[in-house]
Amino acid sequence: MTDRTDPGRAAADLASPQGVTLKRALGLPALVLFGLAYLVPLTVFTTYGIVTEETGGRVALAYCVTTLAMVFTAFSYARMVRAYPVAGSAYTYAQKSFGGHVGFLTGWSLMLDYLFLPMLNYLVIGIYLEAQFPAVPLWVWVLLAIALVTVLNVVGITSIARASSIIIAVQAVFIVVFIALALTDLGGSGELVNPFVGDGSVTGVGPVLAGAAILCLSFLGFDAVSTMAEEATDATRDIPRAILLVTVGGGAMFVVLSSVAQLALPATSFADPDSASLDVMDAVAGSWLGDFFTAAYVAGCIGSALTSQASVTRIMFVMGRDGVLPRPLAHLAARWRTPVVAIGLVSVVSLLATVIDLGLLASVVSFGALIAFSAVNLSVIKHYAIDEGRRGGADLGRYLLMPGIGFAMSVWLWTSLSQQSLTTGLIWLAVGVVYLVWLTRGFRRPPPEMDFAEAA
Repeated sequence: MTDRTDPGRAAADLASPQGVTLKRALGLPALVLFGLAYLVPLTVFTTYGIVTEETGGRVALAYCVTTLAMVFTAFSYARMVRAYPVAGSAYTYAQKSFGGHVGFLTGWSLMLDYLFLPMLNYLVIGIYLEAQFPAVPLWVWVLLAIALVTVLNVVGITSIARASSIIIAVQAVFIVVFIALALTDLGGSGELVNPFVGDGSVTGVGPVLAGAAILCLSFLGFDAVSTMAEEATDATRDIPRAILLVTVGGGAMFVVLSSVAQLALPATSFADPDSASLDVMDAVAGSWLGDFFTAAYVAGCIGSALTSQASVTRIMFVMGRDGVLPRPLAHLAARWRTPVVAIGLVSVVSLLATVIDLGLLASVVSFGALIAFSAVNLSVIKHYAIDEGRRGGADLGRYLLMPGIGFAMSVWLWTSLSQQSLTTGLIWLAVGVVYLVWLTRGFRRPPPEMDFAEAA
């Protein structure tokens, strides 16, 4: 069905089957902090070693490519959230623009990156804390992190917003110290181009695009902001602004940090690419900076796990409320007004962090993100340019040209992923198709969906 309700009505609180609504408590500053906490300013170091080896030292250039693609897509998210300011993000936009079948497959793909991103954070926490405290095995740190994040998510969105502020402050202090120390040791000005041209060990555009595709996971914060639409105090105004601020600010920060890291340690191979950032810290100021980095980075990963788990559970909540996923996922605890069943399920799935590979996990997260990004760009064209006929003058650029470029760049990055991640992602998508066939009884009936007009 096509929703023709106005944004004001669409923004009304949509209740769970028990009649409980999500709590509206987030203004623009809280939404921006939520998005930045999701990004994790220090996430540039999560895949730094992997992408450095992939691109031959051109991580900053790869981030420029990814940032450009994400800016176009961020504009598309900002425009769609004005049309449908509810918690379902890309799932809702595709569902309302193209119908339930496309919406379901978009939401299914979106769950791949959101479901795996908390797992990615738990794995990185385990990797760095095990390196810092070798006597304690990785799985212990993973379990402790899952327990902490789960409790904070159950307690509610206000506790997450408060934790995000503290975590961002800790990382900001580290970033200032890191850049100040690194800049004191830089050589001649000719070296400043190295993060963009590399050392020649890897050449061509292909490796840069492959690295840029992996780095898409660094930008999931702007998408996560859109899932908070039913918990924002003014969704149609603040969510679009927060999306663009997080995207542009995050991209600039990633380019600067990756450039400084490469200049501080111009290496393109590491003994352990997963923890290559510790080599960078040692090169800048010795082990004490590595200890400071570990503390700030683990705090950032806790923040990202908090916000990513909050986001995926809101998507599961909406899909459960629509009846596309099992309805127990739409259960909200009356005391905390949080989707406790979905939170518990994500926590259980996250236990896989003890057995999965970091490189594969990062690529699979990017696969799901790029599918969702492509769908949102197309949704702008369908909703505004086709359904509403807004194709004249400036609207041609806003609703056709810009989302068209965003779609093309998303597909370009998607096809640059590794064969292993493409295979894993396509298997996930195939499972979704099979489930959709069962849900619709062989496509003989449409998948269930929420009617905003009736719910408002």
